[in-house]
Amino acid sequence: MAEAERIIGTPDTPEPAGAAPEQSEGQTTDAGSERPRGKRRIAVLFGVAVFAYALDLISKMIVVAKLEHHPPIEIIGDWLKFEAIRNAGAAFGFGEAFTIIFTVIAAAVIVVIARLARKLYSLPWAIALGMLLGGALGNLTDRIFRSPGVFEGAVVDFIAPKHFAVFNLADSAIVCGGILIVLLSFKGLDPDGTVHKD
Repeated sequence: MAEAERIIGTPDTPEPAGAAPEQSEGQTTDAGSERPRGKRRIAVLFGVAVFAYALDLISKMIVVAKLEHHPPIEIIGDWLKFEAIRNAGAAFGFGEAFTIIFTVIAAAVIVVIARLARKLYSLPWAIALGMLLGGALGNLTDRIFRSPGVFEGAVVDFIAPKHFAVFNLADSAIVCGGILIVLLSFKGLDPDGTVHKD
């Protein structure tokens, strides 16, 4: 009880007789009101995932149709180009000999996020996991449906900064989601909305 009071910021003192207990902003009063809040966080998670996935899918369709087999397009001089390549490895072109392994890892990440969603009560965690889920789904779609074969498909990459690996929007979503998770963990915020201090 003392730990819960510390987390939500209520004083560890009894209420005066007849006085209604104060309720902090965002604090719920019973299990029935907790469930809708959890459902909203789940909706945010899948909404972010769908947005990230759709953005990645549409960008890859445009790149394949308009940019593949064509010269790169300079966006910021020599510092940033759009250049279509097929990547059989992980994000940023690493590990091309382990395409199937990366496919299995991406599928496992999706399953873990879907299971974790049931205990999700934190909006920042919902956004972070949504970006991870959308990015993983985007690259997994390439692994399954693109050549040279099912679960061995090469991912379409096209964002090419100078002196850096070529990547796509799914990679960006995964990295941004991962950074946000690290920051949330550093601040002690858990997916269930509780805060802990080491």
